[in-house]
Amino acid sequence: MIKITPNEIKVFSKYMYDISGIFLDEKKAYLLETRLKMIMDAEGFTSYQELYQRARSEKSGQMERKIIDAVTTNETLFFRDKSPFEMFKFKVMPDLIDKRAAQTPGGMPINIRIWSAACSTGQEIYSLAIILKELIPDQKKYRIKLLGTDISDDAVAKASYGKYNRFEIERGLEKDQLQRYFVPNGNAWKIRDDIRAMALFQKRNLMEPLTGIGQFDIVFCRNVAIYFSVEDRKKLFEKIAGVMAPDGYLIIGSTESLTGICPQFEPQRHLRSVFYTLKNK
Repeated sequence: MIKITPNEIKVFSKYMYDISGIFLDEKKAYLLETRLKMIMDAEGFTSYQELYQRARSEKSGQMERKIIDAVTTNETLFFRDKSPFEMFKFKVMPDLIDKRAAQTPGGMPINIRIWSAACSTGQEIYSLAIILKELIPDQKKYRIKLLGTDISDDAVAKASYGKYNRFEIERGLEKDQLQRYFVPNGNAWKIRDDIRAMALFQKRNLMEPLTGIGQFDIVFCRNVAIYFSVEDRKKLFEKIAGVMAPDGYLIIGSTESLTGICPQFEPQRHLRSVFYTLKNK
């Protein structure tokens, strides 16, 4: 594996920050080497400076997209960390349904919008869709919309298609869930059409303005802000606060906290998990 030099780390750190908001320092040298190895090998580059120069000089942006895909696509699985999904199923959704039912005129569908802000290849958002199917088998009285966004073109494309190989399927899914919500597709499995229809996927850079995205009752933004500087985390969660319903819910990673970062939110505890709500103005 070609080693990245201290100067190349500085160059790539600024470059990655400029195009994605991700902050990388010298401690992330191994991450860059492992994530970019496939590109380096395929293109025959002998230094990371060559890769950087190609990315900056290409007008098509193809190499830039490859770098973003390589560095930002993280390992994920269905029902990852289980506790947030149990909280979603047994606390957040029942409370939200009660509130929205009371606010909705009789005969009108109950609107619920959920955003997975860094959806990667779709496992998180389809996990949420499966829970919703189990909670609300007959959704005729509801208008439920799930939005998944990610900065990676490849991740968004795969999430939208909803096809997973055996290794991906076996990570987090119970056998009965596989049988009920997926159909065989060659040597892989594809999410059932009615589950797929619940979700919309878009490419979106969280460092850019969240214009035209709408308002959400629940936002999942897990394990993405850890790659941002403290100042950029503050900006991100301020923007998320701006697109949340006043009585909405924010769920972040189990090792993350908004304490001292975004005073608009206050933590709420449910068993072993924490979610955030907006403070009353």
